[in-house]
Amino acid sequence: MESLIVSDYGTYLGKHSERLIVKYREKDRPNDEFPLLDMEQLIISSKGVSLSSDLVEACIEHGIEISFMDYSGQPYAKLISPALSATVVSRREQISAYKDERGFDIARRFIKGKTQNQINLVRYFAKYRKKRSPNQYNEILERVNKIKELLKELDMLEIPFVNYPPIDALRGLMLNLEGRASALYWECVQRILPKGMFQKREHQGTQDDVNVLLNYGYGILYSQVWSALSLAGLEPFAGFLHVDRPGKPSLVLDFIEEFRQTVVDKTVFAMINKRFKVEWESPDSDPARSAHQSSKPNGNDIIPEQRYLSKETRRAIADRILARLQERETFEHKQHKLINIIQQQARHLAMFLRKEGDYKPFVSRW
Repeated sequence: MESLIVSDYGTYLGKHSERLIVKYREKDRPNDEFPLLDMEQLIISSKGVSLSSDLVEACIEHGIEISFMDYSGQPYAKLISPALSATVVSRREQISAYKDERGFDIARRFIKGKTQNQINLVRYFAKYRKKRSPNQYNEILERVNKIKELLKELDMLEIPFVNYPPIDALRGLMLNLEGRASALYWECVQRILPKGMFQKREHQGTQDDVNVLLNYGYGILYSQVWSALSLAGLEPFAGFLHVDRPGKPSLVLDFIEEFRQTVVDKTVFAMINKRFKVEWESPDSDPARSAHQSSKPNGNDIIPEQRYLSKETRRAIADRILARLQERETFEHKQHKLINIIQQQARHLAMFLRKEGDYKPFVSRW
């Protein structure tokens, strides 16, 4: 099974027989065809792409998700069959779990999984510096030990006697510990990447090579996580660690934490260490972006220095993240593809919330 990424402006997607047809804007460029039976996901990462209703129907029938991403990698729409998430039992228990110890327990497990994966990934990259740069290695090790101490503090948290949900009483403390651990992690990242390549973690709107690759990779992972949770019968907008806000898929943001390092960080750091060249382009290099910018009133919202990842770079990072999802990791004493581990963990989460099983965060070996 494969994922198809469409990143060319003006592309048309249609269906002929049991095949997906890709027609490009360039008249001299031949069409591409892909068997629907071999497809798992269709990702559209460009403006100006059109698709037929026949193709949408065929994708739904074959269980192929259609995801839409903006130029920074943020998903803004997804098409899936409503019948795939038509269960209600798990959702009822998910809402109820917020009010008892399950909400606190699962939030803590999400943080523990994320933090342990941060430790393991740093140790994986740091081992190559033990002999080559002992001082740098010791600086990293010192921070890893501090993260371990924060994990111990997290384990020691106890539910106080309160008349409101335990997660509400302890969220602040947990987020404080998680934030301190992440700050130490990013200090380690600064030392495992080439000098000067990374200064600090930045989110939306960043113009930094490492951060923009991370953000784009997280967007792809975000879409995969959302799908897994929906297929497990869970409500993506009802989380535990992240607070509820209109339009904010809190459970997606909770659940994605234990997979960020293994899927995205490891991939991006490897690319940077291998001197991958990030290519940028200005808004006027893409017809869709130029039209979008020029449509803004008086052009007041245009940022002169604003630039975007090139089509080639977006495709390169997407290809690598999707390939990483197909790689195998040890999970429950067996080797599984990472994409399947995400799906299994979503089902384990649903079982935990229904009080039918346990939930252990996925931790990648280093």
